[in-house]
Amino acid sequence: MTPSHPRLRRDRFTVALYGCFVVWGWLLYSFNPSVPLLADDLDLTGAQAGLHGTAMAAGAILTAFLTPRSVRARGRRWTLLASCAVVVVGIAVLLTAGSLATSLLGMFVLAIGGNLAISSAQPGLAQHHGPAASAAVTEANGVGSGVGLVGPLAVGACVAAGFGWRPAVAVTAALAVVTAVLVSRQPVGGAMTPAERAALADGTPVPDVPTVDVTDRPRRAGAPTWWFLAAIVAAIALENATTYWATDLVREQTGAGAGIAAATTAGLVAGMTAVRFVVAPLSLRVRPAMLLVVAFGVAIVGWAILWTATVPGVALAGLVVAGFGYGAQYPLSISLLLAAAPGQGDRAQARATLAGGIAIGVAPFALGALADVVGAHTAFLVVPVIAVVGAVASWVGGSALRREASAGVSADVRAAGVR
Repeated sequence: MTPSHPRLRRDRFTVALYGCFVVWGWLLYSFNPSVPLLADDLDLTGAQAGLHGTAMAAGAILTAFLTPRSVRARGRRWTLLASCAVVVVGIAVLLTAGSLATSLLGMFVLAIGGNLAISSAQPGLAQHHGPAASAAVTEANGVGSGVGLVGPLAVGACVAAGFGWRPAVAVTAALAVVTAVLVSRQPVGGAMTPAERAALADGTPVPDVPTVDVTDRPRRAGAPTWWFLAAIVAAIALENATTYWATDLVREQTGAGAGIAAATTAGLVAGMTAVRFVVAPLSLRVRPAMLLVVAFGVAIVGWAILWTATVPGVALAGLVVAGFGYGAQYPLSISLLLAAAPGQGDRAQARATLAGGIAIGVAPFALGALADVVGAHTAFLVVPVIAVVGAVASWVGGSALRREASAGVSADVRAAGVR
């Protein structure tokens, strides 16, 4: 008897691709709260330190063009292995940097490797898990942020012990090596083959999610994809701006030391991790677009608590609540985007990587530059504005997707669980 709801299978393929999220999660959540500390080391202004977000964005934008071509030409496994190697090189450059230029170069290389891994892994997971794609992608992001949860704590501990932030960030290279070993043991076929190329192999379109009628040709990106791209931009902008500069806000508003302020960022990651393991199965029963709208609303509540905090404990609570919202935003929005573009997963992911790269480049730099002028507290007023934009985009995109499904234009999306 067919189950009423799809189920998530955590097989070896899934575990191997989860490793990509572990690498990226550790990098983001150990390095981002270290940015103010890096600025102190290299005597940088807030705007200069924010250029690391710009370098990350440049790497992401380049990766948006590289990933679909690499996956089609060399296969998903080769692309994932190459991404791990690039991450190791980037870490070596970043941690030995003695100037802003070298540090930015290291972040640029890291962004290429990390985004290559994530933008290859997410369509692979969606293709492999079919109707359970939203759960797989959300849980993968949860695993990444769960491991990354230790990152800010590791940074705080290393700083308190007098070692600085670098040893904590160096763990990224070791995780990349482990992930490469796991990926190398996976067979070349199956979801390691992009859906577009698999379709050409037997003459039948192979979508990223099962369809009701496999003879339907993959359709061109429609209105819902652009709204979900907007939601992705908002989600990534919120997460990166907050993880980059929450440390400064906590220091400014509560008087906490650098180590304690950096460690409070763990509250954000803890909230993100917890909610992802709740949202993953919930997205198979509740409309993901509605969950996404709620997530942006929760982010605003968390921001309000953080913004009004005057002691580290309240700031930590605000970051946890904000994490409840942030954690659901990216995986749900990317899952909806992939579902709205059946048979075009790697191309849709490339668009998301490009849009996300722009958000990473603009948000931390803009917030850092604004903080230089008006202070971190006032600068953080942009956070709820971005969250409102994300909520509106999610609502409109979800409505458009349901209209297409009800009109019979996208039976494949309905089968993917977009209800």
